[in-house]
Amino acid sequence: MARLADYFVVVGYDLDKREGEGQGRILQRFPEKDWEDSPFPQGIELFCQPSGWQLAPEQLSPSFFMAVLTDINSERNYCACFTFWEALDDSQLQKSEAEEADEADEEPAVPHTEKVFSPKSLVLVSRLDHTEVFRNCLSLVYTVHVEKLTVPLETVVGNLLTCVIPIAGGAQPGHEESPESARTITLGAGDRQVIQTPITDSLPVSGSTVAQLFRQLGILNVLCLFCAALTEHKILFLSSSYQRLTDACRALLAIMFPLKYSFTYVPILPGKLLEVLSTPTPFIIGVNSFFKSETQELLDVIIADLDGGTVTIPECVHISLLPEPLLQQTQTLLSMVLDPELEVADHAFPPVSNQPSSLKIQDKEIRAIFLWLFAQLFQGYRWCLHIIRIHPEPVIRFHKAAFLGKRALAEDDFLMKVLDGMAFAGFVSERGAPYRTTDLFDDLVAHQVQRIRQEEGEPHRTMSHVKEVAEQLFKNENPYPAVAMHKLQRPSEKAQTSAQASPFPPLDDVAVQLFVDHANAKLKTAPPVVKAEVKAMVPSGPALGVTVDRSAHVMANSARRLEVVRNCITYIFENKMLEAKKLMPAVLRALKGRAARLCLTQELNQHVLQNRAVLNDQQFDYIVRMMNCTLQDCSHMDEHGIAAALLPLVTAFCRKLGAGITQFAYSCVQEHTVWTNMQFWEAMFYSDVQNHIRALYLESEEEPGTQEQEGGDGRRDQQGALELASEQSRLWPTLSKELQTERVQKEESTVFSQAIHYANRMSYLLLPLDTSKNRLLRSGGLGDQESVSNSYVTNSIAGSMAESYDTESGFEDAESSDVANSVVRFINRFVDKVCNESGVTNEHLKALHIMIPDIVQMHIETLDAVHRESKRLPPIQKPKLLRPLLLPGEELVMDGMRVHLVPDGRDEATGQMGGPALLPAEGAIFLTTYRLIFKGTPTDPLVGEQVVTRSFPIASLTKEKRISVSLPMDQFVQEGLQLRSCTFQLLKIAFDEEVASDLAEVFRKHMHKLRYPPHVEDTFAFTAGQSGKLAVEHKAKDKNQSLKTLSKNLVKTAKRTIGRQYVTRKKYVPPTWENRGSFQSELDEDEISVSEDLEPSSSLTLSSTMRSSDRQTMSNVVERACCRDYQRMGLGTLSNSLTRSKNEPFRISTLNRMYDTCKSYPGLLIVPQSVPDTTLSRICRCYRQNRFPVVCWRNSRTKAVLLRSGGLHAKGVVGFFKSPNAPAAVPSQADSSTSLEQEKYLQAIISSMPSYSENSGRNTLSGFTSAHMNTSDLSDKLRPQRFGALLKQMASAKDDVPGTFSRGGKWGSIRGSGRLSAYNPDVGPRLAGKESPQSNGALSEALFLRQQKASLYIIGDKAQLKGGRQDSFQQWDMVSIEVCDVRQVKNSFKKLMKACVPSCTSSDPNMSFLRCLEDSDWMGLLSKVLQTSVLVLELLESGSSAMVSLEDGWDVTTQVVSLVQLLSDPYYRTLEGFRLLLEKEWMSFGHRFSHRGAQTLASQSSGFTPVFLQFLDCVHQIHLQFPMEFEFSQYYLKFLAYHYVSNRFKTFLLDSDAERIELGVLYEEKGERKSPQACKSVWDHIDRLNKKGPVFYNFMFAPEDDEVLRPYSNISNLRVWDFYTEETLSEGPPYDWELRPSRPEKIPEEGGPDKAETGPKSQRRVAWPCYDQLSKVLPDAISKLLHDLQSLEAELGQSPERWRETWDKLKATAQRQEARLESKPSFSSSLLMSSNLSHQRRSQPVYLQDSPSSLTLGLDCEASATSTPAPGRQSTSTLYSQFQSSESENRSFEGILYKKGAPLKSWKPRWFVLDKTKHQLRYYDARQDKEYKGVIELTEVEGVAPAAVPTIGAPKNVEEKAYFDLKTTKRVYNLCAQDTFHALQWIENIQNCLSDA
Repeated sequence: MARLADYFVVVGYDLDKREGEGQGRILQRFPEKDWEDSPFPQGIELFCQPSGWQLAPEQLSPSFFMAVLTDINSERNYCACFTFWEALDDSQLQKSEAEEADEADEEPAVPHTEKVFSPKSLVLVSRLDHTEVFRNCLSLVYTVHVEKLTVPLETVVGNLLTCVIPIAGGAQPGHEESPESARTITLGAGDRQVIQTPITDSLPVSGSTVAQLFRQLGILNVLCLFCAALTEHKILFLSSSYQRLTDACRALLAIMFPLKYSFTYVPILPGKLLEVLSTPTPFIIGVNSFFKSETQELLDVIIADLDGGTVTIPECVHISLLPEPLLQQTQTLLSMVLDPELEVADHAFPPVSNQPSSLKIQDKEIRAIFLWLFAQLFQGYRWCLHIIRIHPEPVIRFHKAAFLGKRALAEDDFLMKVLDGMAFAGFVSERGAPYRTTDLFDDLVAHQVQRIRQEEGEPHRTMSHVKEVAEQLFKNENPYPAVAMHKLQRPSEKAQTSAQASPFPPLDDVAVQLFVDHANAKLKTAPPVVKAEVKAMVPSGPALGVTVDRSAHVMANSARRLEVVRNCITYIFENKMLEAKKLMPAVLRALKGRAARLCLTQELNQHVLQNRAVLNDQQFDYIVRMMNCTLQDCSHMDEHGIAAALLPLVTAFCRKLGAGITQFAYSCVQEHTVWTNMQFWEAMFYSDVQNHIRALYLESEEEPGTQEQEGGDGRRDQQGALELASEQSRLWPTLSKELQTERVQKEESTVFSQAIHYANRMSYLLLPLDTSKNRLLRSGGLGDQESVSNSYVTNSIAGSMAESYDTESGFEDAESSDVANSVVRFINRFVDKVCNESGVTNEHLKALHIMIPDIVQMHIETLDAVHRESKRLPPIQKPKLLRPLLLPGEELVMDGMRVHLVPDGRDEATGQMGGPALLPAEGAIFLTTYRLIFKGTPTDPLVGEQVVTRSFPIASLTKEKRISVSLPMDQFVQEGLQLRSCTFQLLKIAFDEEVASDLAEVFRKHMHKLRYPPHVEDTFAFTAGQSGKLAVEHKAKDKNQSLKTLSKNLVKTAKRTIGRQYVTRKKYVPPTWENRGSFQSELDEDEISVSEDLEPSSSLTLSSTMRSSDRQTMSNVVERACCRDYQRMGLGTLSNSLTRSKNEPFRISTLNRMYDTCKSYPGLLIVPQSVPDTTLSRICRCYRQNRFPVVCWRNSRTKAVLLRSGGLHAKGVVGFFKSPNAPAAVPSQADSSTSLEQEKYLQAIISSMPSYSENSGRNTLSGFTSAHMNTSDLSDKLRPQRFGALLKQMASAKDDVPGTFSRGGKWGSIRGSGRLSAYNPDVGPRLAGKESPQSNGALSEALFLRQQKASLYIIGDKAQLKGGRQDSFQQWDMVSIEVCDVRQVKNSFKKLMKACVPSCTSSDPNMSFLRCLEDSDWMGLLSKVLQTSVLVLELLESGSSAMVSLEDGWDVTTQVVSLVQLLSDPYYRTLEGFRLLLEKEWMSFGHRFSHRGAQTLASQSSGFTPVFLQFLDCVHQIHLQFPMEFEFSQYYLKFLAYHYVSNRFKTFLLDSDAERIELGVLYEEKGERKSPQACKSVWDHIDRLNKKGPVFYNFMFAPEDDEVLRPYSNISNLRVWDFYTEETLSEGPPYDWELRPSRPEKIPEEGGPDKAETGPKSQRRVAWPCYDQLSKVLPDAISKLLHDLQSLEAELGQSPERWRETWDKLKATAQRQEARLESKPSFSSSLLMSSNLSHQRRSQPVYLQDSPSSLTLGLDCEASATSTPAPGRQSTSTLYSQFQSSESENRSFEGILYKKGAPLKSWKPRWFVLDKTKHQLRYYDARQDKEYKGVIELTEVEGVAPAAVPTIGAPKNVEEKAYFDLKTTKRVYNLCAQDTFHALQWIENIQNCLSDA
């Protein structure tokens, strides 16, 4: 029973303190003496008028509200305030004013005439919350006063203060006590009230406040507030009604049940206390809307405006919402309660009555939903309670990590915060007790979980359950809904408003006190009312594991994975290490899953005997590795209890190191955050204590060891502990004092012993093996981690590093004291916390604090011994380091460093896309003068026999980045490097622990030195074969000195001839190209300048003016590729005289022979015949880099020429394009003359064209006027046409469209052109015209060509040509286009590399390959270049010449000019022609290879810009569309793409011919080379490879005559080049042939992974796309047949035939067959070789593998030194090799002859072959050899004759007459046959050959 009201207070306006803000004062309070159990609350007067005490000019209606005050003991006092207004009479006012005036010595003020009213409050203070009862009681007191009833007020107040009611239980009728007395009260004024007390007082009483709150704010807003309150945010309610504020706060607390709010709770905050809102702690506070403006500045407070229905959440506040799907389900249920009509709103026949329930019922339904919600959130919480003490009081802790783990909610932010909150801490301490009274929530969470789970997802079934719970809630609040009598008198309206009403009188203290005393005495004499508390064991509900297993994600194959783990452990303990090693990777993968980790701990448990398991070294390593892998994926919370289960195991498994020294597993598994987490240790400690306490009370004592192993996870353990505690709590009162004391002591000593045990355990796992390493302090694990401990218990350790007791001990070790101290502090904090919570006595605690430093120090000493011994262990056997093959001249700079090759973003090698996991691999990284090479073996034992090689040239390194890598093994690798190469390779390496960090730094420095050498002479191409040691740089440079001197002399001598060049200008006519017979080979030394065909009359030629050295220089210049190409096209002569060369429009100018006019141009240039050199040297100033327009190609049909130049300088543009009549600013004399000359120069070019001279009149356009053009067309021609239309016209052109083409072109793939690119350069006015309607909306070809047309089109930058105007009388026109900037190419390439070779895998859809490829815009740039090239091609084909004048003339210009020639001229599509094209356009015309490739230190900052690679990609795109037009294969393009950045050859070094001459690179290959294998030129290398096998040959090559190619250039027609994406891990990049295995057919024996050990060996093998080179394991048909043919020839002992000869024979046969079969419509394989197959080729796709074939090239590093003869003068063989013999053999006679070597060399047998056709005598090492050892040209043989027997080293047992000599112009060969007969045969055959010749 409890008092209804504790105090009755009358509070009035304080007239004495009127200045400033008004105040109230307590006029009377009853009783005046405080009750002992509830002291009088302070500050009531503030809460009676929260907005402040003020007088009012009119009488206001009485008001009532409830305020809540919280006292110092956190007890809530409910203050019911009834306020009414009384008129103040003049006497009172005057009296108070007079008193004030007296104090101030002033006259009293004039009396007021208006009425003034002051507030007065009647306040009831109670511990009970009965709002309606208090409202009625105070209304009655007021009515008695106002109505002047006969009942004395003292009686009413006295009765009110003596009312006693039951707190709970509802006083059911039928009990012995009279229900009336308990439930009905009367205050003696003829009134009567029924008080309904709740049945269970733990359930909150809410009336209809919850429903009201939802109506005011809405569902989502209230849910937000609910989550905010639970996650401890600050909440502020605003309303103009005080009662609504109280109701809203009460409602929020009601829906939080069963959690209780434990922070600041003030439903009505007085205005004077508003600063409370700035408190840092969470709160729920209500404030009147009057103060709204003052709450605006609060930054972290959630404001709910009840009147406006809004909730405002500040930006800095993040509210964690309920986890899905609970949030959605809760919203649905709330909506069904609050708005039931919503569901049927769309029904055609809605139910007649579907009204929402009454507010009170709705209120209970809403609360039922929240109870249902908490039952779901907290289901199974009792399974995670730890009972630490049972006596004298139960001490219970909650295992948060286990609860979150079992509920699979470890990641849920909301639940994590709730469990860490104070409310949940209170929940555990209140509801954790195993033996107590239970309520509705206990029933829900224990018995209804199964039902809730079944109803999940069915809102209607859930709703019916909710309604059942709501009924119980309603019944609890209203036990007797029928009994609701209230008999109360209300004051009449008249009495309320009567202004003359007397003020509330002071009550008689004595009378009221008498009532109170009398009631007290009566209570004391009455027998105590004992209400039996029904205590019981609290049910736990269904076990947690079952709940989660149903909903958790079960991994596929989990049973098989567990089996793998079990098998591996069995193998380890059976010492079957090889089997275990094979399973290990699978086990490590399986351990990612929780089930496998638990399985591991259970399996390991079975191998522990008496807490110990001694292993050998290998077993120990494997077990530790598995433990580390298991712990690696555990979070620091250990929510799945894995670390907890491993804790006893790490102290059990050990190995013997030496005499009496044992190493335990804990010393190897310390690197995990879980060990530094205080909460983990607490949970572990409590779990073990619970098991021991349980064992203490069990009759059959269980062994502590087994308990310890099971941890806190076994369900039976926990269930048993709670049951046991409940039983013991029930029995406790019946025990005797002695027994009680004994039990308390036993429990306390159990906790104490566990604390000692855990102090030891913690020191094991926190002290590192090498205590000098200071690991703990560095990681900050112990210092910081636990200070953020989110335990709900007051965190005694947070923020405090000081220990509770003095931790000094006798041990002080200088070296390890810091580690020791930090561990001691950590353990001390832990011990303080758990012992205080577990009730350990202070004496025991002190003893522990003294013990801990000694424990730590003893353990450090033990560890030192273990550390010493462990160092002596032999290191773990690591894979042997494999050494890579090196090229001739390549040397190691740094020997192999052991590293791990880590997988990057490519999935192929990691086994993600099927196949074996080739990465990660363990091996070594080697740095050589040429490459960076990783070579090693995969860590996956299934493919451990394979070798993984990944390498790239050091010169191609584009980015180096430090990374930190942790491998999924037991090795914690810290440092790593990510190296990216522009050959599309990525090395992501992690240095092994054995590699010192300074060594890694040295490696980086060496790598940088090699990547960016100080000068181009320090690159590999120059230094190959010198010294690999970087220290000796000077010597390396000196070796090249002689060559440099020679080249400088060449330049000097040439310079001397400058003045004499034009002394006498005589005529010089070179022979026409046709008369020369055949194409000159590169080694042809016939010079144009020294011709034998001169007429006798020419007395002095250009070359005869020079001395021999000068002539040599000039002949070298003439020998260059560009000059040979000019001759091929019949462009120009070397003469300057015009008399003999009128028919030659162009001449070869030697103006630039010394490279002083334009350094980046070649020495010889084609210019118009009419322009003298002096003019040229002036014109060149107008162009960027002096690159004035020169001719580089002539169309053999239309005779239109292609010119190239740099862009114009700005100063020359104005004069250049100005109309002659236009007024202009006067330019300087020099400028105007230059512009004029420039104009003349262009005119001279135009005049040199045949198309120009054919037309009469100056205007060449007159003949082109079309009949379609009318007067309106004239204006149209000035309108620029969009490039897209021109492209459409090009795309629609077919061979049969009539037009001015003399022959049809050829279009790319048959696919449609797709959408046109948005790339639209403006085309000049003369290209514009009216578009005639066509099927595809494009211009017709004929119309396009019949429009007025310029003789010369200048393709220039849009910006450069701006402002120029067209003169209608000039013959040139401008086409301005936007070219891609170098920076664009650079950025695009970077993105392309990241797309093709990503550094890490990404699940982000925006980072997919195709998305990244699109972002790079690489294909867009290719499309632009191709479009521009096709435009220029069309202009040339239409008969107009084109001048490409873009940027500086060495990037985009070169790309466009080269592509135009490639598309137009079939010669450039041959191997020889393509080489010539590159030498002419890219090298001679000065593309800046060194600068763009950032090859030296100077160009490092400019970065890598792959302009040449972009060109090769364009060629690749064309090759794909026209596979039969190219003699070279796709592999040839890849080979060039790789080696142009590799710096292996000198070909692609330096920026111009001038630089090459200066360094002696250009002509060094002329001389006799000492080491042919060094192969400084890529072309020599390609020639050698091509002779040996069809590596670069395209077997589909069947060109059509004079074919012009027109490729599609839309992005949809372009393909990503596989050069960017393919990889060969078996041998590295396949572009260095010397490094390839010489016998590819042996490779299958390495074996695929499925190689059979027994039975017949299969010819099959597995080919892995990223490992094998597919072209080798799956060669195309022709390569395979040629290879088989070679093998057969070798087997039969026949001399091998060259592949090219075989191939040509096949082609000849096929052509003959085709001629016979022309009438038959069959398509046989022979058609492949035929040359006129245009129709079949377009319709019949033929697929041939296009990459290096599998033919053995025999290029072993050792053999290559002698494989090529040193090229000297052009030999007859080179002439003959251009024609194929029709004979079956080129071998007239062959056999073995002994040959005498050089002086002092011995005689050796050689296989000699006499070849009549080629007029050669060749000799081989053996008959099977394909490459000859040497050759004797018969043209040089002077005679052959028998010889005398030599004296020294002659072959034994040989007849005397078997010797003969062969004398040549150079030397005498001593030969010896087997016998005399054979010798005579040889002499006769050789003489016959000589006579035939």
